Amino acid sequence: MASRNQNNPPVIPPPFPSHVKKDGGDEVPIDKRRKIGVGRMVGQANSGRTRQAFSAVNVGQDLANTGDPAGCGSSDCGGIEFTKEDVEALLNEKIKGRKFDIKGKVDQMTEYIKKLRLCIKWFQGLEESHLLQQEKLRNLLESAERKCTEIEVQMTSKEQELNGIIAGLRENYASLEEKFRKEESEKLVASLNDMYKRLQEYNTSLQQYNSKLQTELATANETLKRVEKEKSAIVENLSTLRGHYNSLQEQLTSSRASQDEVAKQKEALVNEVGCLRGELQQVRDDRDRQLSQVQVITTEMMKYKEKTEKSFSELDNLTLKSNSLEETCSSQREQIRILQHQLAAANQKLQTADVSTLETRTIYEEQKRVVQDLQNRLVDADLQIIEGEKLRRKLHNTILELKGNIRVFCRVRPLLPDDGAITETTIISYPSSTEALGRSIDMIQSGQKHSFTFDKVFTYEAAQQDVFVEISQLVQSALDGYKVCIFAYGQTGSGKTYTMMGSPEDPEQKGLIPRSLEQIFQTSQSLLPQGWKYKMQASMLEIYNETIRDLLSTNRSGGSDLLRTDNGVVGKQYAIKHDANGNTHVSDLTIVDVCSIKEVSSLLRQAAQSRSVGKTQMNEQSSRSHFVFTLRIFGVNESTEQQVQGVLNLIDLAGSERLSKSGSTGDRLKETQAINKSLSSLSDVIFALAKKEEHVPFRNSKLTYLLQPCLGGDSKTLMFVNISPDPSSVGESLCSLRFAARVNACEIGIPRRQTNMRPPDSRLSYG
Repeated sequence: MASRNQNNPPVIPPPFPSHVKKDGGDEVPIDKRRKIGVGRMVGQANSGRTRQAFSAVNVGQDLANTGDPAGCGSSDCGGIEFTKEDVEALLNEKIKGRKFDIKGKVDQMTEYIKKLRLCIKWFQGLEESHLLQQEKLRNLLESAERKCTEIEVQMTSKEQELNGIIAGLRENYASLEEKFRKEESEKLVASLNDMYKRLQEYNTSLQQYNSKLQTELATANETLKRVEKEKSAIVENLSTLRGHYNSLQEQLTSSRASQDEVAKQKEALVNEVGCLRGELQQVRDDRDRQLSQVQVITTEMMKYKEKTEKSFSELDNLTLKSNSLEETCSSQREQIRILQHQLAAANQKLQTADVSTLETRTIYEEQKRVVQDLQNRLVDADLQIIEGEKLRRKLHNTILELKGNIRVFCRVRPLLPDDGAITETTIISYPSSTEALGRSIDMIQSGQKHSFTFDKVFTYEAAQQDVFVEISQLVQSALDGYKVCIFAYGQTGSGKTYTMMGSPEDPEQKGLIPRSLEQIFQTSQSLLPQGWKYKMQASMLEIYNETIRDLLSTNRSGGSDLLRTDNGVVGKQYAIKHDANGNTHVSDLTIVDVCSIKEVSSLLRQAAQSRSVGKTQMNEQSSRSHFVFTLRIFGVNESTEQQVQGVLNLIDLAGSERLSKSGSTGDRLKETQAINKSLSSLSDVIFALAKKEEHVPFRNSKLTYLLQPCLGGDSKTLMFVNISPDPSSVGESLCSLRFAARVNACEIGIPRRQTNMRPPDSRLSYG
């Protein structure tokens, strides 16, 4: 149904009635939250069974009055809500009527399509509201993280200032102790009673000053402990912030389930931010108080320096007098011994102070280790946040795939010496923000920057393995029974063939086609113990000058397929056909059964030798045709009797080029014109799909008609847009990026797995 009606625009259904009757006659109430303003229900009885019908008269009048071609304006859809039961009832609704009542069936189909359109419109509005709410929560998270970082920086600066203050106090204490020892040794030479009294008074003043210093040291220690407590409180606040951050992550996950719950979490987050602001103001007040204490200590140190200078002058005078009074020193020995005992007691007190200082330092080191442990935990939490962001991106890509969008990857090749004069001018840049990292690319033309966003952007440093890792899951889908299409687009010389084929002889340089085939065969072998057996068929063709050529045909002469008839030799004609299941077949095309990667590699070499290439001014080996590799996969599980049919299409498109730059003449000119015409037709198809037009011109070229199931059907499609960094090619590169952006905006059918529960055909040989 998706492939047949892919070009028809959706139609808006009329609203549901208040009650719907089942076949058994029971009435099922519809959700009272929906606001139904148009439509009426007409019930008809036929053979004892109740049938349901919706009158479209009022709906048609409303559509004619509003002029809305889609049938659902923004004001009409805003008051309607759907439940799971409504959607299931809508999907399970069957068309009833007489066998030959074509008009009645058409009316019923129109009403059913209108209901589907209204449901889809409502889901799109719900999704947009969820995205807006997610963006708001993300902004709140970023502001909270910035505030946490500011608090951590302030803590670090405060810790450094306190460490400097402690070091200065210890140096002053050591210098004071040394001066004290010198003064005590010089006092021993004083022998006179008057001198002894002055020395005793001076000793008393020094002891008082020493006790004052000890008191100040104890005060400083208490201040240090208080600062450490404040630091612990701040660390606990940081832990609380991390807990709030985790709760915000959970709120972000639950926002998709309930918008009311998100609003409550938002209010809680605002309250937490207010608390953080109060705590930040408290930290700033503490910092100002510490600065004032430091200023007071500095003032006291200046006073102490002045006192010590006076003490030095007095000591000089005492030294002169002591020399004249040495004779009286002998009578004062006993008193000197007493002073020595007092000095020993003072030394013991100093040792006790040293022990307390050592204990304080030990506590400080323990607190420092605790802070380091918390910082390591903070780093681990940041790593977990980064891993969560990667998982979110992967889930985002999965959501886009389920919506049916064509995925687009962009790859930029390195700047080669053959590109001409290498200048320092860079025309390509990559945004480094968390949201745009690895997904955005900026191109500069004439000083103006053009920004593009795709599902993935590979820089010139990306290896072939890095590119293949991103599509490996898509290749796996072919074994699971899906139709998969990967094609490369870009100008001549941008690296399309290198991306798709690479250099098969070099394991590091192999392209997507050989790597995909290796994964297919390796995975099929690993599934043998589970009962799966696979049969694979390969075909290869090229579209050259709007003519299909079989690259595996054994009757090739001069680069074209030949068919012998009674009238002579004519070119074989190949016809493209699409069946009802969306599968594509080319008549008389050579299809080869393959069982190993060696067989496929041999066929790839044969096809590469038969493919049309030529030399132009833009590329030494330019592909002059569109290359299409198709691998059909038939799988059967002997234990469950389940069958799957997958298709893997790998396409290397010919490069677009301008005639003025390629310098093509003669046959090369015809080839260039045919290539540009087919790529122009591809652009017309993409433009029509993006605008959701009624008619999509798939038949304008062989290429677009061959790609019709991939672009408009239920296939998983991925496009590589290859870009050249050469400044002389900025115009073509910009055109390629714009075309890729339109491709990324197209919506196609949801990928559908092809399975079959019937017993496998005994005529097929699986291996």
